[in-house]
Amino acid sequence: MSDTAPVDPPATVKCLVWDLDNTLWRGTLLEDEDVVLPDAVREVIVGLDARGILQSVCSRNSHDHAWARLRALGVADYFVVPEIGWGRKSDAVRRITEQLDFAPATIAFIDDQPAERAEVAHHLPEVRCYPAEDAVKLLGLPEFSPRSVTVDSRQRRTMYQAGFRRTDEQARHTGSHEDFLRSLEMVMSIGRATDDELTRVEELTLRTSQMNATGVHYPDEALRALLAHPGHEVLVTTLEDRFGPHGAVGVVLLEKHARAWHLRLLATSCRVVAFGVGTILLNWLADQAARAGVHLLADFRATGRNRMMEIAYRFAGLDDRPCDCRGGVSGGPGGSGGSGADVQLLHLVAGRRDAPTTVRLIAPDLTDPAPAGAGLPDRARRPGPVG
Repeated sequence: MSDTAPVDPPATVKCLVWDLDNTLWRGTLLEDEDVVLPDAVREVIVGLDARGILQSVCSRNSHDHAWARLRALGVADYFVVPEIGWGRKSDAVRRITEQLDFAPATIAFIDDQPAERAEVAHHLPEVRCYPAEDAVKLLGLPEFSPRSVTVDSRQRRTMYQAGFRRTDEQARHTGSHEDFLRSLEMVMSIGRATDDELTRVEELTLRTSQMNATGVHYPDEALRALLAHPGHEVLVTTLEDRFGPHGAVGVVLLEKHARAWHLRLLATSCRVVAFGVGTILLNWLADQAARAGVHLLADFRATGRNRMMEIAYRFAGLDDRPCDCRGGVSGGPGGSGGSGADVQLLHLVAGRRDAPTTVRLIAPDLTDPAPAGAGLPDRARRPGPVG
């Protein structure tokens, strides 16, 4: 029996910041126009991108000169918020961290110069620093190996790049916020989760805190139990617009009873709060419940971080008033926390709601039973949701 405590795996890196000269490519650009990108390094760049790990650049070079070379090498599109200039590298890494809104502990920096690594480590001690010779080893390190790679992970860079273009467009927009939302030509799709989408659902319940109605994490096994349990709906919401995909942005866990539908969880990504995704979901659910002739009940548990979700619930008309329909609702298959004494069961006498005006909504009719085999591994039984 070992008396050594188990070592927790290192936190996954969310962004790797590359130096260029003698790190990403061989040679120094100011001395040689024909610097070479080794095939092994190219493989690392492509591999990290496929795992959903963002990459950026921090280099002492002329920006236009270096960026042109990255384009010529066919890898410029892999890098977000590059910092190419002549200042301190710690300042550049800090700006990258702030632009991405990542914690410094999720950032890694790779450079061939020990002095540069030491300067970054001194000013940003949480940033993990690696020598250039470790570049070809990165794909084998645990901190660069996420536990799971979802559909959204594989398109994370594309989503961030679309987000930057969207933000720039909004800064130039002179009309109202509602006019801007309409100009995005958004399409919001709600679909019954398929087996291979459960990781996306689990990730949303785990990562979303401000817009999570209960703060409960539903692990994979709990979600599979819900999929197999009669009367339950596991719904995934995706969003896209003319700039590109937002990915999976919402999850709904709904239990259907004869007199009321029980909304066990609503969680939406904080990235889309400004687009009104939570309100659109609540209005759609209320409209579906009204069409089914049932009331809507919703779990809410204050977590100290989800005040915005409570406001959304109250604004949608959910309240504490008593109703006989509450008697038919009890706890069912749940997440790691389940229903408890600190969970409020809010109530709504559902009425028909107007369709959203800022987004085209594609959604199933919940008044019909889920198709046979919904959520089970046989993908041939039905198509998945858009996104």
